[in-house]
Amino acid sequence: MADTLKLALAQLNPTVGAIRANAALVRDARDKAAAEGANLLITGELVLCGYPPEDLVYRPAFLDMIESELQALAALTADGGPALLVGAPWRQNGAVYNAALVLDGGVIQDIILKHHLPNYGVFDEVRVFSAGPLPQPVTVRGVRMGVMVCEDMWFPDVSRSLACNGAELLVVLNGSPWELDKIAERQQHAAARVGETGLALVYVNQVGGQDELVFDGSSFVLGCDAAVCHAASPWDEGVTFCTWSRRDARWWPDGGASSLAAYPRREEYIYRALVLGLRDYVTKNGFPGVLLGLSGGIDSALSAAIAVDALGADRVWCVMMPSVYTSRESLDDAAEVARLLGCRLDTIPIAPAVEAWDQMLAPLFSGHLPDITEENLQSRTRGVILMGLSNKFGPMVLSTGNKSEMSTGYATLYGDMCGGYSVLKDIYKTTVFAVSEWRNSCCSQGLLGPAGPVMPRRVIDKPPTAELRHDQKDEDSLPPYPVLDSILEQLIEERKSVSAVAAETDYPHAEVERVWMLLNRAEYKRRQAPPGVKITRCAFGRERRYPLTNAFVKLA
Repeated sequence: MADTLKLALAQLNPTVGAIRANAALVRDARDKAAAEGANLLITGELVLCGYPPEDLVYRPAFLDMIESELQALAALTADGGPALLVGAPWRQNGAVYNAALVLDGGVIQDIILKHHLPNYGVFDEVRVFSAGPLPQPVTVRGVRMGVMVCEDMWFPDVSRSLACNGAELLVVLNGSPWELDKIAERQQHAAARVGETGLALVYVNQVGGQDELVFDGSSFVLGCDAAVCHAASPWDEGVTFCTWSRRDARWWPDGGASSLAAYPRREEYIYRALVLGLRDYVTKNGFPGVLLGLSGGIDSALSAAIAVDALGADRVWCVMMPSVYTSRESLDDAAEVARLLGCRLDTIPIAPAVEAWDQMLAPLFSGHLPDITEENLQSRTRGVILMGLSNKFGPMVLSTGNKSEMSTGYATLYGDMCGGYSVLKDIYKTTVFAVSEWRNSCCSQGLLGPAGPVMPRRVIDKPPTAELRHDQKDEDSLPPYPVLDSILEQLIEERKSVSAVAAETDYPHAEVERVWMLLNRAEYKRRQAPPGVKITRCAFGRERRYPLTNAFVKLA
């Protein structure tokens, strides 16, 4: 019976569908584990196919390739080096399961099937996978391990069954997307499982961006006393090691201050999530870079900074598209943002195109006063310019709208909503200010932009405006952003009624109802919006699915 154990925690960044490339990540990680004398390498959930695979699971050729790569990985373990605990889809008796597989001695030794399939928020595993039975412990290198796959850790029945059947150590393979306060929630569930079983727990999570989801890694180990004794760096890919010893018939990890990664402050966490989400979306989809409209306002300035930090200044192209309403201040601020970031800036005035629209539409618009129609034509002209440049030269258009705007419909379809990705899509305006303040004074490791400020102070301080008419301010059309965002967060994330929000705050009922009506009327716009990084508990898209035709609107 073994009395010592060395585990390698592989916090990897797989790409959905890139099965051979993902297998290569596992092989490279195993080489590192072998060099350090590890007994077992543990990956994240579904690492071979990437998470979430969605309807790819329905394709037999997809599953055939996964099985082939699993067999090839298993063959590697015949060399006497580290065993592998790998996540992958697995066919069995005509069904497909989300599985963890033990590869050792040149073969697939054990298969553990996920028992609890999440079917809420961004998860719909019930749609593509079958649920496995309560798992039994498996023996790996002389240790009885209770292996769970992600959601199985969130319920007590799986860990309790594993402990009752002789497990000595709990191991969890995860594909857990990040959102605000998610790390604490994971560790609370993990600590509950340790408290119930008295067994130490190893939690391995993937890192990287996949469409709207970002995975932060943040793998950790809890001792038998539920204390965190090992924590991998969030947002960073890599292999970390943890040594164990058997004491008092239980396995205890060796830890210390050097094995605990520091967690960043809230604004940095958000910023790193946005950078990683954009970087992986652009890179994994093969775009040469991004293109965005730089207005001189805070949203486009922050979007440009994120893009430069994610991709490098040489892959970010900014375009200033002034109209007759654009102030000298905005022109100067846009130029200073581009200078600070070191990225390309071109200026394309839209006045000639707007004048052409006026002439073309004059016969039909005759007798009607200018209104939001003319404002939207300016925005759509800018969208046409950006899409034209994208078509001609290849970079993806990055839209710059935030969650406050998308919630209330304060955005123009086929105008400022044009784009392939919206990095601020799940960021309220007040968070835009907070994150901009952080980035203007800080630059963490891994960011590719300047160490100093990324925008002039005036961009943060000046009142937000779309500059689509004279003396326009956002607060002409919307409540002040601190009020608006507070109301929106309660209506969206907390799903409170209008009456509840008004009763629990100082906001007038009529003001809350107005925001609720704006929120619901804008659903058709959000359905046509580009994807963007999820950071809240209820991001638009897969997590908030309201019908377009909805007679419940007034009954909030």
